[in-house]
Amino acid sequence: MKVIKNFLKKYQHLWILSYCPVYLAWFHSLEMQPVTKGSFHILHTAFDDIIPFCEYFIIPYFLWFAYVFFAAVFFARKNKDDFFRLCAFLFSGMTISLLICSIFPNGTDLRPVLTGRNNIFATAVSFLYQIDTCTNVFPSIHVYNSIGVHIAISKSRDIKNRKHGSEIRLYSLLLAILICMSTVFLKQHSILDVCGAIIMAYVMHEIVYPTPASYGNRQSERMRKKFWLYG
Repeated sequence: MKVIKNFLKKYQHLWILSYCPVYLAWFHSLEMQPVTKGSFHILHTAFDDIIPFCEYFIIPYFLWFAYVFFAAVFFARKNKDDFFRLCAFLFSGMTISLLICSIFPNGTDLRPVLTGRNNIFATAVSFLYQIDTCTNVFPSIHVYNSIGVHIAISKSRDIKNRKHGSEIRLYSLLLAILICMSTVFLKQHSILDVCGAIIMAYVMHEIVYPTPASYGNRQSERMRKKFWLYG
């Protein structure tokens, strides 16, 4: 009991993760909506047709889950401010994405027929298609969260001051890029979903990670810290 009490006291900032069940329930409710003709806006561009399908991108696509999870664990343990900033970035974008999908139901028609591709990677893609629909795709959370995690890693002093900090940031960048590419090479998302996620990430970056010139004096910074629950 004492161990649990000490853990809860040390990591009381983890209360913010209580948003996760809310997000999952909301996302699930959207996924369960019946798909009928005209009920969803199909996102499909000529550029999507140029991008070839490549089942090998299932590797970075699934690595996204570990990428986000281990980043959250690292910052939760090492730096509360960085952890809150990461959560503020991720949860804000995820909420905006659900709002967009609730108001503007969307999906893609890009998925190929996988017959004839008899390898473990194609099997994994088939599994992905079964557990995740091709609806509620704009903007891409895979892309948005990958950008958010890399921003948090690239701005972290704890990582920068590590012996291999530069290598960690480089590997993070490469993985984030591969994850973003995987969304279109697996035909899980349209290029429109990727562009929407990039724009949203840019806007949220300016809010969550402001430069000194963007918020002025110290009083403004104190108010911002209270708003994001950093103080």
